[in-house]
Amino acid sequence: MEEEFESRVWDDAPDTDPLEEDEAMSPADVQSNCLRQFSSTDFIMEPGIFSTLKRYFQAGGNPEQVIEMLSENYQAVAQMANLMAEWLILAGASINDVQAMVENHLKQMILKTFDPKKADTIFTEEGDAPAWLTELIEHSTWRSVVYQLAEEFPECLMLNFTIKLISDAGFQGEITSISTAAQQIEVFSRILKTSTSNFLQSPEDNRHKSVVEFAKMVCHGQHTYIYAQVMLQILSQETKGGNNIRRLQQEISKYAINNGLNVTPIQLALNGAMAHPRAAQALAPMLARNALNPADITVLFKLYSAGDPPPVDLIRIPQLLELLIDALFKPGNKVNQEHKAKYFYLLGYSASVYETPKKGNRPRQVNRDDLKPTQQAIEKVHNICQGGKSAMELIAEINTLYQCIRFPVVSVGLVRWIECVVKEPSYFKLCTESTPTHLALLDEVVSIHPLLHSRVLSLLIELFESEFQDLEILVQLELRKMLLDRMVNLLSRGCVLPVMKYIKSCSTKGDTDISLIRYFVREVLEIVAPPYTVEFVQLFLPLVENEDITGSMNTDNDLVTEFIAHCKSNYYVM
Repeated sequence: MEEEFESRVWDDAPDTDPLEEDEAMSPADVQSNCLRQFSSTDFIMEPGIFSTLKRYFQAGGNPEQVIEMLSENYQAVAQMANLMAEWLILAGASINDVQAMVENHLKQMILKTFDPKKADTIFTEEGDAPAWLTELIEHSTWRSVVYQLAEEFPECLMLNFTIKLISDAGFQGEITSISTAAQQIEVFSRILKTSTSNFLQSPEDNRHKSVVEFAKMVCHGQHTYIYAQVMLQILSQETKGGNNIRRLQQEISKYAINNGLNVTPIQLALNGAMAHPRAAQALAPMLARNALNPADITVLFKLYSAGDPPPVDLIRIPQLLELLIDALFKPGNKVNQEHKAKYFYLLGYSASVYETPKKGNRPRQVNRDDLKPTQQAIEKVHNICQGGKSAMELIAEINTLYQCIRFPVVSVGLVRWIECVVKEPSYFKLCTESTPTHLALLDEVVSIHPLLHSRVLSLLIELFESEFQDLEILVQLELRKMLLDRMVNLLSRGCVLPVMKYIKSCSTKGDTDISLIRYFVREVLEIVAPPYTVEFVQLFLPLVENEDITGSMNTDNDLVTEFIAHCKSNYYVM
């Protein structure tokens, strides 16, 4: 059956109008052409059967010969497939399984044999969208086929039209990753609206995946990138939700930069940098090369230390801030002593200065009250981080560090420094403390700055999953328990669901020592108390009910029993 499907010739789908061709052909040639089609397998089932019959009879064809040819070549491939499906159901297979089997086979055959030129002739024959196309897009299975084909054949008119139909039918949320949609402004605008709305409504821990898919579509071409960023720039001016839209803009720019796209001119134009040419000329080369330049830093320092500085938004571009953070806090980076104060100033300025926009006759006001203490804190922590201090020397500076990390920008720099230090292969091998000072500092950071929770958790997960082959097995186990303590602390500071989801995934995959899961469960049971959210119960209750995990927790049986009893009596858990 498959061979017949592949070898069939769809001669009923010519590239030009058959009636126009017939005018240039003799009746005998028209009859011969039609008979060749009638002799193909199951031609009677083709949608072009009636138009071909009309051509044949207008050319004086013999009805008996047509009937004989259509009958002889009727093999009932489709009907046999239906009959086989019925037999499978009678033999005990479920209807859903049989339907999935047939649909999957058809999907494979369509993807294998699809011809965009023949698909485009649907419109030349029908004159309009056929009724079956509208019915087809109502089913998710066939919509997914259209999406796959649209990626492979972006120039196919039939597929582009079908994508528009899908969008019109309200399924635009499914086609965020379809590059074809980027070629139709109506479809693209609808997807842009839906994706932006989903981003605003989704919780923080679910945003990353949706942002990546959205950014991939936006970065499909320069025209889609500019159009999307301009629309988002307008929305970012709104009082309600404007900051979140700005965050979405920045995530899209970050994705573009990470994929090697030079979006610097667009980024600066949207930020209004063209009104400040000297600042734009200093920023452009650094952003384009993704590297700081002391000469350009000096230009920016002079501009922002003057009486009438450019808008602070120009130096709040995330890419520039990351370069400044790396320059000052990443181990091994050397900043010329002569220029170091300028780096402190620009980073402190971008993080602390507040501007009141111009309103009527009132000029723009720049509030620098927090600039000096922020700059001083950055300098103090920079000197500690880059001083090459030992663990004991670091403890002597702990009070200074605790005071300075109240400033968010300092905490970001400290986390960047800690990330580099603890990832060194020899760090834990040489560490003699039960809780390293660097990781203890993270506990303080997460207690003050909730926005750094996800970054700290990512670091803890990376360390937890690392292979410490130079350490003994028992030492590795104690090290991972210490990292779990940091996660429990993170959970106690409000980062509940991301931590629980990770531990649940460790339990599900089965690649984590069960004693570590047991240790985590015990620690969490000791600090939690009702009321609980439904999401927390759904993630944590299966771990507590697992006999392999809690069965040997004799001393904590009361905690286990109480938690299970409370959840069973107050929550409906699937």
